[in-house]
Amino acid sequence: MVKVPPYLQPGDTIALVCPSGYMAIEKAQTCIDVLKEWGYKVKIGTTVGSHSINYFSGTDEERLINFQQILDDDTVNAVLCARGGYGLSRIIDHISFRKFKKQPKWVIGFSDITVLHSHIYSNYGIATMHAPMAAAFNDGGYRNEYVQSLKNVMEGKSIKYEVPGHEFNRKGEGVGELVGGNLAMLAHMVGTPSDIKTKGRILFLEDVGEYLYNIDRMMHQLKRSGKLDKLAGLIVGGFSDTKDTERPFGQNVYEIIRDIVKEYDYPVCFGFPVSHEKENYALKVGVGYKLKVGKSKVMLIG
Repeated sequence: MVKVPPYLQPGDTIALVCPSGYMAIEKAQTCIDVLKEWGYKVKIGTTVGSHSINYFSGTDEERLINFQQILDDDTVNAVLCARGGYGLSRIIDHISFRKFKKQPKWVIGFSDITVLHSHIYSNYGIATMHAPMAAAFNDGGYRNEYVQSLKNVMEGKSIKYEVPGHEFNRKGEGVGELVGGNLAMLAHMVGTPSDIKTKGRILFLEDVGEYLYNIDRMMHQLKRSGKLDKLAGLIVGGFSDTKDTERPFGQNVYEIIRDIVKEYDYPVCFGFPVSHEKENYALKVGVGYKLKVGKSKVMLIG
């Protein structure tokens, strides 16, 4: 049975950290202000707006120390990763989850944070949250339904997302624990201690900035490693800013994925709002959902 961290109450503390890429404090300020307006206290990790001069928010040691401090802090009720990028796989094997296992709290984010979602669920059976991060709050974004879904899920409200159908959808219903996230990270973790468990589960995928041939390669990596064999359902989200080679690959992203999973009989949904763009609903990783894929609409209920 998956352990679900306590949902948040007014006055609880949300900590912001950057366990991977760098983010200036100014770009996180709207998020900080809105979280306070929602009734939460906010704690700022040392990796947010750090003095780093390269891609990362700090050295591996600095990022590890800050994340560990926040994870073990008794006054913190949820950890919101301010941004993703890259870097968690450099430190994940050194993070101690000993205290976290006894007193779990919500770990929130997407993109590179997929490493945390998969590692925590597969090793400790604790739910996490794939959801918008700090930049999504900017330019009035905190008012849209996707950032608002973060608030709703943190507060424990029931979820029922309804989206239009897609011509590639495969109709059906599936029930299972929801797992997944960024395709590049999921393929990257195959064969590691953070490897994702997919059998009997609903898998969701998204990515950004990848070449089409690389998406094809990563999907075949998941297929060859058995990750696509016995799913309860597949949710294909947004694949933004895809790139093609000078000699065209010959298929778009959804055509690639459609053909790779055509031999299976589980329901498949294309175009679900989980992505690197504005359209990014908050999803509880490891929690049971029902996926209903119809001809004209798709519902995800949990």
